[in-house]
Amino acid sequence: MKVRIGAGATDEEAQAVAAALAEHVADEVEVYLGDDDEPAAVHEAPEPSTDEDRESDRDLGPTEREEKLREEIADILEGGPEKYKERLSEQDKLFVRDRLDLWFGEDGGDGAGDLLFEDGKFANFDSWHPDSPDVDEADPDNRLPADGLITGAADFEGRDVHFMANDFTVKAGSMAERGVEKFLRMQERALKTGKPVLYLMDSSGGRIDQQSGFFANREGIGKYYFNHSRLSGRVPQICVLYGPCIAGAAYTPVFADFTVMVEGMSAMAIASPRMVKMVTGEEIEMQDLGGPDVHARESGSADLVARDEEHARELVANLVQYLPDNSDEKPPNQPAKPPAKPTEGIDGLIPESPNRAYDMRDLIERVVDAGSFFELKPEFGPEILTGYARIDGRTVGIVANQPTERAGAIFPDAAEKAAEFVWKSDAYNIPLLYLCDTPGFMAGSQVEKDAILEKGKKMIYATSEATVPKQSVVVRKAYGAGIYAMSGPAYDPESTIALPSGEIGIMGPEAAINAVYANKLDAIDDPEERAQREQELREEYRRDIDVHRMASETVIDEIVPPSDLRAELAARFDFYEDVEKDRPSKKHGTIL
Repeated sequence: MKVRIGAGATDEEAQAVAAALAEHVADEVEVYLGDDDEPAAVHEAPEPSTDEDRESDRDLGPTEREEKLREEIADILEGGPEKYKERLSEQDKLFVRDRLDLWFGEDGGDGAGDLLFEDGKFANFDSWHPDSPDVDEADPDNRLPADGLITGAADFEGRDVHFMANDFTVKAGSMAERGVEKFLRMQERALKTGKPVLYLMDSSGGRIDQQSGFFANREGIGKYYFNHSRLSGRVPQICVLYGPCIAGAAYTPVFADFTVMVEGMSAMAIASPRMVKMVTGEEIEMQDLGGPDVHARESGSADLVARDEEHARELVANLVQYLPDNSDEKPPNQPAKPPAKPTEGIDGLIPESPNRAYDMRDLIERVVDAGSFFELKPEFGPEILTGYARIDGRTVGIVANQPTERAGAIFPDAAEKAAEFVWKSDAYNIPLLYLCDTPGFMAGSQVEKDAILEKGKKMIYATSEATVPKQSVVVRKAYGAGIYAMSGPAYDPESTIALPSGEIGIMGPEAAINAVYANKLDAIDDPEERAQREQELREEYRRDIDVHRMASETVIDEIVPPSDLRAELAARFDFYEDVEKDRPSKKHGTIL
């Protein structure tokens, strides 16, 4: 092989080039400088390896040093003190390494994925392991492998994710300096990679006796929530709770985008029952203070409640099917499926009377792909349904009034639930479908105390600010500010369409007649005449708010035959898939 290099090179440089190339190409190499006719360096091809050389290489193997390292790793994988591991079965709880096998190993089922790598196995090694020069005598009751926190990366259901998992056998999964550092590194790497984060939480909070090393430091536990905030809306953060998470540990699940609790196992609270008693005198059990029922029904902090550990994994596996990896991507779609129930039944499902109840889930089942409706927070603010689904294979987020719950009126909890769902869906580029059948926001002294105006404001704000494609369907009632909150014509939907059962007005006929004509009706002495006049006024009012009038005046875009609703929505979501919406240039809004 002949090679020519620059004339300014030295003989030594020519010799180095020749030697390197000869090794690489396994052939003789001649190197010429500039236009010289004679080579400045020649290097013979290296001699091929002999059987003796290869046999010598095979003799090289793991040394005692490597074997010792593997023994140390095996010891770390055993987790905390044995007595704490034995207690896990009493709580129907998996050891954290077995939990990771469930999530990322063979036990996870088809397509479970793999634990790709782990960071920080040796965290805090020098404080407890007998191989450390700092440990005179190992204490089996003071084992701190991985400092009680496992972090790394995994393939979960075909998606690359970062993960963290507390080891409850190590000081009740408590957080200390080295574990905190690992947690922060994982979050900061997620910001760089744009990959989702799984938090598998089972932590009693910070180690109080070591707080000077991590509590108020710039890179301490407080930075968790700073990083949670920076990650919010950038990558999906999903948290599963496996035990009582107290104080600082309870903030990770509430900062996460989606939180799953496990029946009889999970709890979260700002303080433990013991602390509550000390501060307030109240005696209360952990489950009553912050168990799944509390947070699924009352606070709204839990999106889903699982029956057991396997069900928790199943719920998250279903959830991630609807989410992109980050805010730069679109949500994944799936092959289209026909709905579970025929679309021809939609019109018969909706009662003629605006005051009769029906289950909005039945309508959803006739619009979305079979089995695709994945409901979130089903027991919190049940007057509104929120969840993800697919229409003709396309992922959408659904906000729907539920007439079986308090006539579908919007109460404070329901408004807050809808606002958070819309905000979250918009962050991850998930188009929104609003199914409107509501008498509007609830009135009364109690809902005022419960902040109906503040929480209703948030729902309207989230709807106003969403830049994803939106479709609003007036199914039946759209009274009062309900049409605003449900993305009516003034709220920049790509379309406002209606079924023939729809009505849009400031209020319903009964309330309107009472408000406008009460005195005139009271002046009619004959009960029959008064009733007849009231019925006439009601029918006149209903003609004014009927969707035919709204379509005639182009308030809405179209009245759709109910049997065609699914096809109509599929076409509109497809057409407006890449719609671009501008919002005023500003730092951010002031409404939270």
